[in-house]
Amino acid sequence: MPTRLQPGDPAPDFTLPTPDGDEVSLTDLRGGKVILYFYPAAGTPGCTAEACDFRDNLASLDSAGYTVIGVSPDQPADLQRFRQDQSLTFPLLADQEHAVHRTYGAWGEKSIDGRTVTGPLRCTFVLDEDGRVELARYDVPARGHVADLRQRLALDASTA
Repeated sequence: MPTRLQPGDPAPDFTLPTPDGDEVSLTDLRGGKVILYFYPAAGTPGCTAEACDFRDNLASLDSAGYTVIGVSPDQPADLQRFRQDQSLTFPLLADQEHAVHRTYGAWGEKSIDGRTVTGPLRCTFVLDEDGRVELARYDVPARGHVADLRQRLALDASTA
């Protein structure tokens, strides 16, 4: 079982590529709040629903001071296609070596169709301005997750 982060833990720093060939470093986002979510695969039904839910709530999350970032083990070209197909305007990052997934405890065993497999786990982390974990949610559902997150962050549902 991977080590799971807890509220108060320092968020492990990373630098990962975007679909455009740029890089995003967590260090560069210090001073602002970050919602960092890990998802298994771009373009799959659950991951598409989750990404579109973040997209549809992005304005209110942004106005509350949160930067949303999605991380998956996909290749940058797949992320670019996913971003374009779903009109996603927040950063998607490629963690092809799974190193960031592992440091966040977002890589491990899971059950798919009754089989146990090792792979990416659907997780979300809220990081405060100082780079500490404010909220760590493991094994979140693809659908309804953003509404639950908004409630936990005490964001007014009417601003969605």
